[in-house]
Amino acid sequence: MKVTLSALDTSESSFTPLVVIELAQDVKEETKEWLKNRIIAKKKDGDNNDDFLTMAECQFIIKHELENLRAKDEKMIPGYPQAKLYPGKSLLRRLLTSGIVIQVFPLHDSEALKKLEDTWYTRFALKYQPIDSIRGYFGETIALYFGFLEYFTFALIPMAVIGLPYYLFVWEDYDKYVIFASFNLIWSTVILELWKRGCANMTYRWGTLLMKRKFEEPRPGFHGVLGINSITGKEEPLYPSYKRQLRIYLVSLPFVCLCLYFSLYVMMIYFDMEVWALGLHENSGSEWTSVLLYVPSIIYAIVIEIMNRLYRYAAEFLTSWENHRLESAYQNHLILKVLVFNFLNCFASLFYIAFVLKDMKLLRQSLATLLITSQILNQIMESFLPYWLQRKHGVRVKRKVQALKADIDATLYEQVILEKEMGTYLGTFDDYLELFLQFGYLAFETMSVISVVTNCALIGMSPQVNAVFPESKADLILIVVAVEHALLALKFILAFAIPDKPRHIQMKLARLEFESLEALKQQQMKLVTENLKEEPMESGKEKAT
Repeated sequence: MKVTLSALDTSESSFTPLVVIELAQDVKEETKEWLKNRIIAKKKDGDNNDDFLTMAECQFIIKHELENLRAKDEKMIPGYPQAKLYPGKSLLRRLLTSGIVIQVFPLHDSEALKKLEDTWYTRFALKYQPIDSIRGYFGETIALYFGFLEYFTFALIPMAVIGLPYYLFVWEDYDKYVIFASFNLIWSTVILELWKRGCANMTYRWGTLLMKRKFEEPRPGFHGVLGINSITGKEEPLYPSYKRQLRIYLVSLPFVCLCLYFSLYVMMIYFDMEVWALGLHENSGSEWTSVLLYVPSIIYAIVIEIMNRLYRYAAEFLTSWENHRLESAYQNHLILKVLVFNFLNCFASLFYIAFVLKDMKLLRQSLATLLITSQILNQIMESFLPYWLQRKHGVRVKRKVQALKADIDATLYEQVILEKEMGTYLGTFDDYLELFLQFGYLAFETMSVISVVTNCALIGMSPQVNAVFPESKADLILIVVAVEHALLALKFILAFAIPDKPRHIQMKLARLEFESLEALKQQQMKLVTENLKEEPMESGKEKAT
């Protein structure tokens, strides 16, 4: 006799689950029935055309509908009087915070994922990634990230080839560094402008280039008094802007400043450790103490990673507490908080060594140690540790399924149990942040400008350049500033000369806008014609009356 799992039974054999909602074990039946009815009532009519929407789009639609389920007249969740509700409150967030719903996650399509693996990374071959297939399975955001990762990896090759002789032959002539710094400037500008063009090509092909955020719906975490939006006319939560501004400037801003001060304090402790290790090595001069010279930088790199992660949690809590209406506004404020702290936390020590201590040897040592240590930590935390935990959990799930000792068609059951223990992927923000930090040893444009200023300043501080102007330091400063301005001018000229969108994309967008205006004109003419036809009929009725 074949036993089926009631929780996974479906009325149609062709049913393919896309999203799983995991409820707590002791959830009451009336709560389950209420939640099911609310989900069904949200959208009764569906589209069964499997070819029209990609898997990622289907899952995004389901996620959007679930997150926009909001309370109306309910005062509480049925069966749970302690879970209070008010008009406009996100039902899913209340269910999650109350422990009624454990988690909501999309379910993988095993066959589609296997095909994507075969064409993507299981077979080692020097070829481009299947970006369109990645977009179809994971969505545009993740596809764009992998597209940028591929582009950025290839773009690093010219810099690696040109920079290799500087380290192999230990060139110390400042004129060679001027050449390298100038090429670095041109390279950083050109690759960013070319990426914008490639990004425009992809997003136009996917139909997301013209997406507007003007009429974006409120984010699920946004709360306030339920009212009518004066622009859209829709019922949604309303929250005064001045309250949000008070939270930002009276709480969030002082907290960020305090964290920045703490980061600088930890940096000074690191320099005290460097002085201690250097003094110990000078006194003994042994091989053991020469290795000890790298220990402070390694410890500081680990501390930086820990501080970045702890601050990220605090920044997310603060940004959510600020209660931004739009997801785009939430992301912008979160990015600003995180980037400012990460930039200071990761690069302040390098600026201090370069411009205060003026120790180029220590600068090279610290830069190499921080970069290598951070990469090792990232690989462990993002690759090896998740892989090991997933393998371990997979073995445990298989044993659990085998222990049922019944003729069960448990393939789907095993997949759900396995995937519900996976870590939640919160988006591409952390991945872009990692690339941003590598680029500096999202705000890539800002980093390219900063690199011009710092390279010119470092060249101006070099002994070779100072020897040319032994008496007049003012002339040296003026020349360095002039070179820096000339390089920045070259950068902006290149940025202006390379359009962000290719010519054929500009033409297609202009044609699309023209067709939209023509369609609008025709619609308006149609309405005017219908009104003119109705007016004589109404006037005739009035005369008859």
